[in-house]
Amino acid sequence: MGKEIEQIAIAMKHEIVLKINELNLPELTPENLKKADVAIEFTTPKSAVENILKCFEAGVPIVAGTTGWFDKLEEVKKICLEKNQAFFHSSNFSIGVNLFFKLNEYLSGLMKNHPEYFPLVEEIHHTHKKDAPSGTAISLANGLMKAHGGLTKWVLDATPKEGELPINSIRVGEVPGTHTIFYTSETDEIKITHEAHSRKGFAEGAVHAAAWLIGKKGVFEMKDLLDDKT
Repeated sequence: MGKEIEQIAIAMKHEIVLKINELNLPELTPENLKKADVAIEFTTPKSAVENILKCFEAGVPIVAGTTGWFDKLEEVKKICLEKNQAFFHSSNFSIGVNLFFKLNEYLSGLMKNHPEYFPLVEEIHHTHKKDAPSGTAISLANGLMKAHGGLTKWVLDATPKEGELPINSIRVGEVPGTHTIFYTSETDEIKITHEAHSRKGFAEGAVHAAAWLIGKKGVFEMKDLLDDKT
C-alpha cells in the first residue's frame, strides 16, 4: 500500500517528505513529522495506534488505513478531540467499497422480514494480511446487523448460534480483497459481491482523504468525504 500511495500521490503532484518503514523507525520524530502537511498510515495493527498518537503530538493531521486495532478506536478518537487534532479513519478507502456498504445495508433492510434466509459474510484476501476478519468485513457485518435488527454479534469461522452472524475469512495467493454477502434459504440464494482488481482504488481514496483533511480538525470517515459537495 505504501508504494501504491506514493505513486498516486506523486502523480497528483504531491510531495513525499518522509517515508517510514521497519528499517528507519528512528526517523519517525516530531521534527520530521512536522515537515508534512498530512500523514498517511498503513502499517500493522501492532504499531498503528502508536503512529497515530505520534502524529497527534506533532500536530500533523493523519489518515489511518490500518485495520485490526479498532478495539482502541474510541480511545484514539477521544485523544484526537482532546488535543484538537485531525484524524481520518476507514476500514476501506475504496469508493466502490463504500458504495457497497450502502448497498449492503439496503439489502439487509429488505431481508429482515424474511427469516428463512440465513446471512453470511465472506472475505478473501492475500496471505500477507495480518488481521482476520478484515476491517471491511467487520464494517459490512456491523452495517448488516444494524439494518437487519435480528442479529446481535458476529462470529469468525464458526457455526453461528441464534442471533449471531457468521464471517468466513479466507487467505489465498495475492487476492487484493473480495467481500461477499450471502442470504441462503432452502430454495435459493441471494448474494452481492465487491471484488477489488488491485490495491489502486484503496490508495487513491487514501490520497484524496489526505488532501481533503488538511486544515480540518476532528474525527472523520469516508462518508464525510463522500458527502462533502464543496
